[in-house]
Amino acid sequence: MGILNGVAVDEISARGSIRDSDVAAMRRAFNEDGTISTSEAEALLSLNSACRVTDAAWAPFFIEALTDYVVHQSEPDGYIVVDKADWLIARVSRDGHITTNTELELLLNVLDKARWSPPSLAAFALAQIRDAVISGVGVTRAGQMLKPGMIGQSEIDLIRRILYAFAGDGGIAVTRAEAQVLIAINKALAPGKCSPAWTELFVKAVGASVLASLGHHIPPREETLRIEVWAKDADTRGASVLLADAASSREAGATARERIGHFLGRMVAGGAGSVWSTFRMQSSEERALARLERQRLEIVTQERIDDAECQWLIENLGIGGKLDTNELELLAFLQRESPMPHPELAAFAARHGVAA
Repeated sequence: MGILNGVAVDEISARGSIRDSDVAAMRRAFNEDGTISTSEAEALLSLNSACRVTDAAWAPFFIEALTDYVVHQSEPDGYIVVDKADWLIARVSRDGHITTNTELELLLNVLDKARWSPPSLAAFALAQIRDAVISGVGVTRAGQMLKPGMIGQSEIDLIRRILYAFAGDGGIAVTRAEAQVLIAINKALAPGKCSPAWTELFVKAVGASVLASLGHHIPPREETLRIEVWAKDADTRGASVLLADAASSREAGATARERIGHFLGRMVAGGAGSVWSTFRMQSSEERALARLERQRLEIVTQERIDDAECQWLIENLGIGGKLDTNELELLAFLQRESPMPHPELAAFAARHGVAA
């Protein structure tokens, strides 16, 4: 019995609305059959596009059914190969942009439920925030009145959610594909328009990615990217007070670098240093095992996993000449946390006034 048997697909599409009774019939068939064919998945996507009025039951069912199709209805079960990732991207976006929250939630759920997926899929999800920061509009804005060059706290939380979801069971640090988009987001921010929350996430994510390429042991993403003093202060004092502090220091004449530096100083004093104390050089055995795990994932997903190597970072940070505050903080972090600083990276940092 097919998932769409017992429902009038053409009639639903023609009226432009999906009722709870329609969803109930589809869910009964889904529970009985347990599988979804490609044609049924395509039909569900078409219904979602055609029907702008949907009852509450539709979105959860749509996300569950399509996630099951993408993650579990193809071999290898639980992993997403690059062809299936490309199929999903083509179906949930128009000209590279996701336009509805239901489609965005589907993408996030797929990333979360998969044991591992191609880095390009996570990069595509992150690119939705990048494009919204550049243009000022997009599904990730969630009704916020944000101008181009600004990023909202909900978008920072969304980035963290994507990075957590993509981690899967591979235990791999932030990949070059992800770091590339994070750097692009940072470059799209207008001067003085980023928050300490963004600085913390940017420095931790990209910094850990580069340290991993240098052969360091990297903690799991949940530990590496956990919120430190920002979350603690927000709980006890309120985010609005923190933002007022930033505004007061700006009015007092503090530069952006000084304000962010003050925040990072509080971050370390508040316990963030405990995360980075686990950074150490891997043993030869650990490096070999990590290399084998990466090769396994590349074979399974059929997509290469690139490192955020030092030369790559230098080339990307060097675009436009002058580095912004967050990029300088990233260099300072790498100089501080690496037991064996990379000579080219150290020289690059020194040219921009960041001491070892």
